[in-house]
Amino acid sequence: MPDDTTVRTISSAAEYFQGYSFVGLVAVVGVLFVAVAFGAGRLLRPVVPTPEKLLTYECGVDPVGEGWAHTQVRYYVYAFLYVIFAVDSIFLFPWATVFAAPGFGGVTLVEMFIFLGFLTVGLLYAWKKGVLEWT
Repeated sequence: MPDDTTVRTISSAAEYFQGYSFVGLVAVVGVLFVAVAFGAGRLLRPVVPTPEKLLTYECGVDPVGEGWAHTQVRYYVYAFLYVIFAVDSIFLFPWATVFAAPGFGGVTLVEMFIFLGFLTVGLLYAWKKGVLEWT
């Protein structure tokens, strides 16, 4: 016959895994919901290919020329630089709150200067390569 501690251990383990079984059940229901939605969409949609439907869509304008277009790479670089400085600004707000807390001022100040140093090196590299010139 099992003693009292064994029964409690089995009971607490069952309660512990009961939470996981609920999460698993919700995940299965979610997957089934998505599968049923995709299946219903596939079965119910009309399939009538016409030449107009097979054309490339360009904002309501008939496509002209080849499908390949040359895009300037510098636009992507500007977007990348924006992302870098957006992350920097997001990092500044929590840093300012921690910097104001007692006992964290010096350490967080050094960490922020290291972080800003890395960003400065990246900005100087982009400037040296001529990325920041709009021509």
